[in-house]
Amino acid sequence: MPANWTKRIIGAALLGAIVAGLVWFAWPRPVLVDLATVAKGPIEVTADDDGKTRVRHVYTVSAPIAGKVLRISHPLGEQGPSLHVGDEVAASQTVALMQPALPGFIDARSHDQLQAEVLAADAAIQQQEAEVQRIEAALDFSRTEFQRAQTLLRTQSTSAQAHDKAKFEVATNEAALKSAKAQVEMRRAVRTSLVARLMNPASAVPSAEPTCCVRVLAPASGRVLKIIQDSETTVLPGTPLVDIGNPLDLEVVADLLSTDAVQIKVGAPVRIDGWGGQPIAGKVVRVDPAGFLKVSALGIEEQRVRVTIDFTDPPEKWVTLGHDYRVIVHVTTWSAPDALTVPVSALFRQGGQWAVFVDENDRARTVPVQIGHRNSRTAEVVAGLAAGDRVVLHPSDRISHGIRIAQRAIAP
Repeated sequence: MPANWTKRIIGAALLGAIVAGLVWFAWPRPVLVDLATVAKGPIEVTADDDGKTRVRHVYTVSAPIAGKVLRISHPLGEQGPSLHVGDEVAASQTVALMQPALPGFIDARSHDQLQAEVLAADAAIQQQEAEVQRIEAALDFSRTEFQRAQTLLRTQSTSAQAHDKAKFEVATNEAALKSAKAQVEMRRAVRTSLVARLMNPASAVPSAEPTCCVRVLAPASGRVLKIIQDSETTVLPGTPLVDIGNPLDLEVVADLLSTDAVQIKVGAPVRIDGWGGQPIAGKVVRVDPAGFLKVSALGIEEQRVRVTIDFTDPPEKWVTLGHDYRVIVHVTTWSAPDALTVPVSALFRQGGQWAVFVDENDRARTVPVQIGHRNSRTAEVVAGLAAGDRVVLHPSDRISHGIRIAQRAIAP
């Protein structure tokens, strides 16, 4: 008998333990969540985008004439200035040398035509020289006749009209001789021009005298930012050669979306980072009045507006920046020093309004909220919450109104 009771007691105990385990496993446990406290503090809304630095005043030195520009960057000892990117230059310093361009090649037909024209020019010169000789002979004869007329006039053996006619003939022949000699010089010049057009570029050697070169001078003092035409080449007038500027005269430009640009005011504070150093403070100095179309990397057409930013921190903080460096700008469009804020990760949409889950006695309670301004991390609470409320961050589909919650342990 005692043995049977012992077995019954042990069986009942085992059955009770199994039932208790099943109840413990089936009992709903609180959902572990991350909680944040709603508090008052500063908040700002920014327009964020990529930007780049640039020298405010860049002087582009261009070729003043058509010709051959000598190599700008070369080892010392060669002809011309030796400049490299980063070198300092002074105003009116020579930054490039230019020489006359070599003549171009001509085709066979043009060559034969020019040679024929040279022969025609030689014949024209000979013809004109013969004309000069004829006029000289006529001039000598008219002078003799004029002397004879003068002698006869003194003895009154001829009329005054004959004397004046002889004088007129002398003056006419003298003028004709001058005209004929000028014609000879003109035809010789034409022949010289034709011979020059026949010059072979392979046999043309540019002069090494410095007087033959045009010195291109720097318009202002600064550093060489870019050498556009590094090698020796033939250029047209106005071809850019060198960019010069002051690296400490920097500004930042950013192409922002037009929807963000309309909220930006001149003088708005800017935080500049993402350049490899500590954040730099700046301010907006200009918002362009016209936008432009820009295609993003994803192929989306966007209307952009250029915003110009000046540094407000001393140059010691950004002296390592240079021309055309990439930065990230955060332009403040709105800010408040003491606003009630909630993390954006706690917000979710319920119907047509925002809502959060509030921790109320370890249970989640759905609370509709009214949101004002917001940025990527926090949002301004206009109504629905009070300072000190604890809200659930990143609510999952396991959380609903009235469910038990518990704060997840924070890893040390």
